Amino acid sequence: MNNKKVINFPSFAGIKSLLTCLKMKDEYTFHHSCRVAFFSVMTGKKLGLSNIELRELEISALFHDIGKIGVPDNILKKPTRLDESEFNIMKDHPLRSQEIIQTLEGQENLASNVKHHHERFDGRGYPSGLKGEEIPMFSRIILVADTFDAMVSDRPYRKGLSYEVSFAELLEFSGSQFDPQVVNAFIAAIKESENEKDFHLESINQSFPKKSAA
Repeated sequence: MNNKKVINFPSFAGIKSLLTCLKMKDEYTFHHSCRVAFFSVMTGKKLGLSNIELRELEISALFHDIGKIGVPDNILKKPTRLDESEFNIMKDHPLRSQEIIQTLEGQENLASNVKHHHERFDGRGYPSGLKGEEIPMFSRIILVADTFDAMVSDRPYRKGLSYEVSFAELLEFSGSQFDPQVVNAFIAAIKESENEKDFHLESINQSFPKKSAA
């Protein structure tokens, strides 16, 4: 499904170091990234990805929001919805994520995956306006996982949605915002794991509660 192979992944210490920086910047974004990694890997398994592809997917998902380190706190941690100018600043974070990952030698795949995780299947996303299969498969998976976690998470300005309502939202925008194949695999995978309370991430050898935090 994804013919790219990454052999020399970032070191365990390197991954932990970057994620520690993210956690110190914003603990919510750190835990969100961990849940997105879990949801992404579950989807990848349903899509039949190999073990090496799943590792690339997990690390990419962990780093998808690493660029938020460069977003000002008054925007990143704003307790109400962002206005248009603030949202435009926030929209730079995929490029910032790419810039950070590009400092790691030989990680071009990871950099591409994080750069494009806000592209839309209909070509109306950002930063490059890629469409359909022009978008890296792992980016398409991360977008669905990212959107789902954002919907089910409690935020200061609203209560998180239920899984069923969030599934319906994904299906409604399947084919426009999201890759239909990914949405179907995602929903099937998450339903199978819905009763699990914790999850484990191999890349950082750490377990987390699956419940979304405010």
